[in-house]
Amino acid sequence: MSWDPPSPRVRELIRQGAEIALNPRPEWLAEIDAATLAGEARRPIAGDPVLAAATRRTNRSNLLFWAAANVRAPGQPVAANDEAAPLAIARDLVRRGLDDSALDAYRVGQAVAARLWTQIACSLTTDTGELRELLDVSLRSIAAFVDATVATISLRMRAERAALTRGTHAERRETVTLLLDGATVNQAEIRLGYPLDRTHTAAVVWTDDPDTDPRHLDRAADVLAAAAGTGRPLNVIASAASRWVWVHGHPDLGELRLALDRLPQVRVALGSPAPGVDGFRRSHLDALTTQRLLARLTSAQRLASFDEVELVALVTQDAEGADRFVSRTLGGLESAPAEVRAAVRAFVAEQCNASRAAARLFTHRNTLLRRLARADRLLPRPLAGNTVAVAAALDVVHWRAIGAQPS
Repeated sequence: MSWDPPSPRVRELIRQGAEIALNPRPEWLAEIDAATLAGEARRPIAGDPVLAAATRRTNRSNLLFWAAANVRAPGQPVAANDEAAPLAIARDLVRRGLDDSALDAYRVGQAVAARLWTQIACSLTTDTGELRELLDVSLRSIAAFVDATVATISLRMRAERAALTRGTHAERRETVTLLLDGATVNQAEIRLGYPLDRTHTAAVVWTDDPDTDPRHLDRAADVLAAAAGTGRPLNVIASAASRWVWVHGHPDLGELRLALDRLPQVRVALGSPAPGVDGFRRSHLDALTTQRLLARLTSAQRLASFDEVELVALVTQDAEGADRFVSRTLGGLESAPAEVRAAVRAFVAEQCNASRAAARLFTHRNTLLRRLARADRLLPRPLAGNTVAVAAALDVVHWRAIGAQPS
């Protein structure tokens, strides 16, 4: 797409607008993100924390790429965005088995960006002639830029798809996908190098930092197998920033947590141990549920198991309802110091035995009792008559707390 160069005055207005776009308001970014992750067609992306995060990074990359180009050369055609973020998501979309229809999100983002740009343009001039020329040039530019970027990503996806059809990784990924879909796969154990007639614990291993060395993800898979006391894990590349892992047996969470301290930026969501091929599938689904819960609650926890969060996952399906439940149940305890909330959680976990709860927290029994007394003063209803609801609400607070430490 080409167009006549804008007048010097309109070039200056475009440059001014692009400088504003280079420092976008948080609500603009939130609106673009919400639009590109909304709708049934984009559910596979929105439901995957790694793909959703990659989409948000790509939205920012595209906005800043176009704006920077128009600061340098206002009103001139902008080349396709060939930076790392959009090219990385092309690879990840293919590895998730998604096709070019996933790129419709770019068109949705384009519509929102065009509307926000129009608002910027209207703030720059009241002259209708200038505004008409400004919008004619800049909206053509946005459309051409998105077309070129989508075409570039589509080409990258085709190249990735061709690469994934070759080699052992492609066979392993295909076999796992068929098993997860419920198919019977001849010689599946031989193809995977992983026995299926045992008890499995599945995990999603991922990172929120796209610059993390991918070898750390593979190392975490080996650490998981060591914590389970088994042989080599089944490790499948789900995306550049995530792995699907299976090990036999029951990993020791304490050992795994200590090992993860040596792998910064890596996070692990575990499914429940379950036997056989059905257990292979079910544990994986549990691990995905755990990972999505951590993303939904913006939790900073680096390790979580489905057994720990199953109730929280159910309670927080309705986010607004969960918030009301927590506030109504906990009252002032919701914002109390972490050690007071931890005292109540430990007390309930130890079946309301103060001595065992104090030992669990490595604190004196009298200290625990003082914290429990403080909690009772903060609660709308006494703990003794509302133990189950208080425990559930505290679990929600624990898993959604930014920067909270596991207990």
